Amino acid sequence: MYGNFQQYLQEEIQKIKDAGLYKNERILVSPQGAKIKINTGQEVLNFCANNYLGLSNNKELIDAAKKALDSHGYGMSSVRFICGTTDLHKILEQKIAEFFGTEDTILYAACFDANGGVFEPLFNEQDAIISDALNHASIIDGVRLCKAVRYRYNNADMNDLEQKLIEAQAQRFRIIVTDGVFSMDGNVAPMDKIIELAEKYQALVMVDESHSAGVVGKTGRGVTELYNCRGKVDIITGTLGKAFGGAIGGFTTGRKEIIDMLRQRSRPYLFSNSLPPMVVAAGIKMFDMMASTNVLQEKLHANVNYFMNKIQQAGFDIKPTQSAIVAVMLYDAKLSQDFAAELLNEGIYVIGFYYPVVPQGLARIRVQLSAAHEFEHIDQCVEAFTKVGKKLGVLKN
Repeated sequence: MYGNFQQYLQEEIQKIKDAGLYKNERILVSPQGAKIKINTGQEVLNFCANNYLGLSNNKELIDAAKKALDSHGYGMSSVRFICGTTDLHKILEQKIAEFFGTEDTILYAACFDANGGVFEPLFNEQDAIISDALNHASIIDGVRLCKAVRYRYNNADMNDLEQKLIEAQAQRFRIIVTDGVFSMDGNVAPMDKIIELAEKYQALVMVDESHSAGVVGKTGRGVTELYNCRGKVDIITGTLGKAFGGAIGGFTTGRKEIIDMLRQRSRPYLFSNSLPPMVVAAGIKMFDMMASTNVLQEKLHANVNYFMNKIQQAGFDIKPTQSAIVAVMLYDAKLSQDFAAELLNEGIYVIGFYYPVVPQGLARIRVQLSAAHEFEHIDQCVEAFTKVGKKLGVLKN
């Protein structure tokens, strides 16, 4: 039975390899950090992790996780509404709500599940979802699972959004959905203007803070802090797997009644195992740390500014950014793969992105800065970029 299908898959995979676009997974044999070791024995500087605050190997989080292993065990073996809810889960949900200035929170196994489980319980064919064109795949998949009428507006284009809102007046309820930071470009959604339009046209607002929480805003509380609109967004989704410790786990936080309905009807919540206590305990510790100091955010912001100035001085073309993501544009897909491979030889771990992850002709190296980086790490990174850029003809010798 498998023969013909196997041959088809082998041919398709070979086409990907022939085009130089096959994705190889590099294997780490060390904890996540500014410096990592891969299974070849090479130690490299990591500039492609979502470890924005450098907390993935933080001793305080590790200690909190170890303590929870002793007090609450390894796993829950249950979904939340059966026997999968501990006191730790409820504490973390409260901490998240306090951090974002919302009323209640619900935890998921990942933000992919949070986005996948938010629309279908709340909206039906009478309603409208108005989504930014560059929203994350998890939002797109979540919208697909819902029967609401779908509208898509051009990335951060408020004129196009307004037009879609006018068209959506035909529906009962409307919700505008956007990433806080768009993960491939690093730009920030203009939340102040989005909220103005939402108020004008009677729409709800949802923002995915996965790449912005912990990063954007003076204290890392995301785009609602950046634009001084805390409490005005109805739904916020996010992850514990990036700035907030880098492990796993997602959440939806927002209006009390919305969260209550998700607890009753959100399928990824109702049919997925509960987050392990050790992950939850580390999350609680992380939010306590975030509430007590802004040192990591301030260091991250300094690192981003330092890298942007250095890489532009070297002659590279970058996308404008207000986040910890800096897209170094190469435009050609194969070049992005060759460039990343050469950088690895120079001790810099990055990944080239190309279609369909980004639009055709807009391939790039996505550099992600971290509070774990020091200026000397950034200097080494820019020096390597410059050397490879000259070798591959991206920069003039």
